[in-house]
Amino acid sequence: MSRRDELLTVAQVLDELGGVSRRTFYRWRELGNAPVCIQLPNHELRVWRSDLMSWLDSRRGIA
Repeated sequence: MSRRDELLTVAQVLDELGGVSRRTFYRWRELGNAPVCIQLPNHELRVWRSDLMSWLDSRRGIA
């Protein structure tokens, strides 16, 4: 059973990534290495769950 696609907050993304720090996440964004983010009109970021999963799949084997 697949999950319904949903918009995740940065805090939820960090939790999904096992506790990556907010600073690390924003550094990844600066370097162009973070999952695709959507900026809302209030300047908060969101990530579609499907984009996060695709990003994680693309990171397999990179180490």
